[in-house]
Amino acid sequence: MTHDLDNLTHQLLDAARKAGAEAADAMAVDGTSLSVDVRGGALEQAERSEAVEIGLRVLLGQRSATVSASDVRAETMAEMAERAVAMAREAPEDPYIGLAEADALARDWDIDALELYDPAAEPDPAMLEDDARRAEAAALAVEGITRIDAASAGYGATRVHLAATNGFSGGYRRTQRSTSCVAIAGEGTGMERDYDGDGRIFQSDLRSPEEIGRSAGERTMARMAPRRPKTGAYPVLFDERISSSLIGHLLSAASGQSVSRGASWLRDALGREVLPAGLSLTEDPHRPRGMSSRPFDAEGLPTRPRAIVEDGVLKSYTLDLACARKLDLAPTANAARSVASGPSPSVWNVALSQGSQTRDDLIAEMGTGLIVTSMIGATINPNTGDYSRGAAGLWVENGQIAYPVSGVTIAGSLPDFLRRMTPANDARPWLSRVVPSLLVEGLTLAGD
Repeated sequence: MTHDLDNLTHQLLDAARKAGAEAADAMAVDGTSLSVDVRGGALEQAERSEAVEIGLRVLLGQRSATVSASDVRAETMAEMAERAVAMAREAPEDPYIGLAEADALARDWDIDALELYDPAAEPDPAMLEDDARRAEAAALAVEGITRIDAASAGYGATRVHLAATNGFSGGYRRTQRSTSCVAIAGEGTGMERDYDGDGRIFQSDLRSPEEIGRSAGERTMARMAPRRPKTGAYPVLFDERISSSLIGHLLSAASGQSVSRGASWLRDALGREVLPAGLSLTEDPHRPRGMSSRPFDAEGLPTRPRAIVEDGVLKSYTLDLACARKLDLAPTANAARSVASGPSPSVWNVALSQGSQTRDDLIAEMGTGLIVTSMIGATINPNTGDYSRGAAGLWVENGQIAYPVSGVTIAGSLPDFLRRMTPANDARPWLSRVVPSLLVEGLTLAGD
């Protein structure tokens, strides 16, 4: 699919001006996606989609409205602009909205340095089907696996272009290749399942289907015949597969959207300790082949590396322009948007400091406790950080894995146990959230 996205966004801006908008920004996206699912050694589903979408935000003073469409005809754009202006006239005023100043806009970025697009040929459906079949076969080869819930492979290529009446215009393209497998063992109430998967920008970086399928099968078998531990306070190791969820809660609380509404336990927390001394949480939107890398944000501001937490101390909230104005802080170039919505804060590639010990070292130090490998649901009070989540994983006795567990609830104060974490050194460096396994002492587990 080929569209001149630069031209589309500027046509939208011209239509907005003619309709009476005082300012506007526009977004155009086109993409191709291909996915294949295999079950029982047979092709179950193959889908290919191609689409172009356009979005327009208009501003009338301190009022705004956003509209979108998948029709790129000139008459459609004119109707979009007229509808958006009419909507903006009826919208409530927001004193903090507005485009970036022209002298703050991104310029002269090196998109090639970010390596967001794989120049290799798009895989054909037969190649994706072969990957899915190989992953399924590898999982079924693990003793005890009875069937595969899903084995899938996919590919996507997307182009994005943004433009605004303040003079900004820029775009980039990115690709993604993925393979995943969900394996099942047991029957009825004794059934267990687990998964593995990988997604990369470059096809050559992707782990093999055999490794993914085998890992899914082995993870499933490790969950068989789970027990419930006794209720009490124990050390808990959050496995690297799910440890990023803890950091995700911290990032959510540090979002300017939550902080500016007063609905965050990190309000007024800049300069305070939120992680153990020595640990830092950094953001790098310029990491090559990073899934969230980008040269500029959705408001045209130049992205840059920053410290969210430095040596345990909160240094920065995640801000778009509106949140920055509301909090009287400098924006951090973290605006994200879709064609159908206006900007809101979002983090790019983040990484937590890794420790000096391996995951096995931390397990050996635990004595008796829980390794969490999956979590269910979440109850988190955004104002206090009180935390309660269902969990499953592996029970540790005398520093050795003893048996699988499920039906456990972990409870505590998130701000408190974030300050008591010990990281391992096992984070996967290609993920958008590079977070190692995390050991937390003395968490309350509700079991039998």
